[in-house]
Amino acid sequence: MTTTLHPLDRPVWHSLTSRQAHLALGDARALRFVPEVNLFGAAADDAPENLAALGALLPAAGTLGLVEAREVALPIGVVVRSRAIINQMVLAELHAQGDPVEFVALTDADAPEMLALATLTAPGPFFTQTNRLGDFIGVKRDGRLVAMAGERMKPLGFTEVSAVCTHPDHRGHGYARALMQVVIERILARGDAAFLHVYPSNAGAIGLYEALGFRLRHAMTYTVLERG
Repeated sequence: MTTTLHPLDRPVWHSLTSRQAHLALGDARALRFVPEVNLFGAAADDAPENLAALGALLPAAGTLGLVEAREVALPIGVVVRSRAIINQMVLAELHAQGDPVEFVALTDADAPEMLALATLTAPGPFFTQTNRLGDFIGVKRDGRLVAMAGERMKPLGFTEVSAVCTHPDHRGHGYARALMQVVIERILARGDAAFLHVYPSNAGAIGLYEALGFRLRHAMTYTVLERG
């Protein structure tokens, strides 16, 4: 009997073969996001020719990330740089909390500041053009970006909340919660379901996400590959 996988079991593949195909490199055998945007990629399946095509998308001096509901076979000639379990959470029902904050839409002009904030706070992989993945909003104080949240992968019917971060000097004001709430409300208004990924050890973030209405869906395997 053939088992049909849920789109969120393979969020990278289902994003790159649908609404984010314009950000993809590769072909029907394997795809990855443009390196300036994201490190994630996926093969169509574990067929040798598809794994070989995935390996060909790995830059000589770069990395390639896999996010799957199971460990997948690896292309020949690559090694695992890191592997971790991450929790995939899906919004069951939005629980509005706290007071709103003033925010601005972030544009290409804000990309350098967005990268600097993400580099400082490490909310997840972020590159020079990650802002092209979706809508991002932020809080600015004295003209400086101090908090942001936005969107990442977009399988049909779903949008991932990502890049939620606050500068260490500006924490404790509820910026992350308030920005997440706006991002989620916009996702729901489009008719999508909201989801996200978080390390199981990040108890503080998980507490916030659960308070907003997210529930654990699946433990995912996050693998980063590099050339051997």
